Amino acid sequence: MRSGEGVVLALDAGGGRLRGAVLAPDATVLHRASADTGVERGPDAVVETLLELAAELAAEHRPVAAGIAVPGVIDEAAGICTFAANLGWREVPIRQWAAEELGIPVVLGHDVRAAALAEARLGAGRGCRSFLFVQMGAGIAAALVLDGRILIGGHGSAGEIGHLTVRPRGRLCACGKRGCLETVASDAALAGAYSRATGEQVGAEELWRRAQAGDDVAEWLWDRTVPALADGLAAAVALFDPRRIVVGGGPAQVGRACFDPLRSALEKRLGFQTTPEILPAGLGRDAGCVGAGLLALEQRPARVRGGTPSRPHAHLAGRR
Repeated sequence: MRSGEGVVLALDAGGGRLRGAVLAPDATVLHRASADTGVERGPDAVVETLLELAAELAAEHRPVAAGIAVPGVIDEAAGICTFAANLGWREVPIRQWAAEELGIPVVLGHDVRAAALAEARLGAGRGCRSFLFVQMGAGIAAALVLDGRILIGGHGSAGEIGHLTVRPRGRLCACGKRGCLETVASDAALAGAYSRATGEQVGAEELWRRAQAGDDVAEWLWDRTVPALADGLAAAVALFDPRRIVVGGGPAQVGRACFDPLRSALEKRLGFQTTPEILPAGLGRDAGCVGAGLLALEQRPARVRGGTPSRPHAHLAGRR
C-alpha cells in the first residue's frame, strides 16, 4: 500500500521500545508501529530489530526519506552513534546501515533533540524561543533551545543532564560514574528501586500513580526523586536561563501532582534567578518519532555520504 506522495519514515530508538511512524509532508502522523528493542540480547539485536521495523514500514508505505533518532553521543554529520549506554552501542554507523537496508536517504539525529524540535514546532515549546526540553525515560537527557536553535555542543553531546552527578556516593551508572541523575530519577532506576523494595515489577508511570494513592514505597521514591530532579534542573537553569522547561516521559502523564512539588523544589534552589515555567510535553510518546520525521522532511539529503560498511553480527558493542 502506498501512503501518498512524499511521505517519510521516522524511527525513534530512545526509549524502552523502538517506535516507528510514517509522516505526511505536513508532519501529520499517518501510521505508527513499535517493537521491543531486544537489548537484553545484545547491541547487535537492537540494530537488527530497528532495521527490520524500518524495512517493514518502508515496504508498506514507500517513503522517500527516513529520519532516525537515537540516544547517546551522536555524530550527526557522519551518521554515527558514537556511544549509547542504554543500547550498548559504540561507533555504530546506523545511518549508512539503514540507507543500505531501505535504499532511500537517511538522516540521523539525537532522540531528545529531535523530540525538542517537535515540541518547538508542534508541542509545548511553541511560541517560546528559549526553553529546556527534558525527557525522562530509560535514561534522562535534555535539549536546549536557545533563540530558536537547538544547541548541539562541540562534540555532539550537549544536554546529557542525566549524567550530572547529583548523589556523589550513589549507585553506579551505565556510563561508569556514580550518582548520576539517571541512577535516581530515570524510569529504569525507579522501577528497579521499587522492585528491590517490594519484589513487584511496575513501570514508572504506575509508580507515580501509586505514590499519589498512598503507597509507602512509591511515596518514598517520589520524595527522593523530586529533589534530585530539582538539583539537575537548577544546574541547567543557572547556566542557560531558559524561559520554560518542558518535561516528557512519565511525569508528564501525572500532571500537577508532579509539577507543583518540582516547581517548588526548583525555586528553592535558584535563589535570585527567575524560576522558569514547567510544562508537560505536548506530543507525549510521539515527540521523538515526529522529530525524526521532521528531520527527514526538512533535510532530505540527496545521497548518503561515504561508503556502506557491512552490517554487524557480532561484537558490535566493542567496536572502536
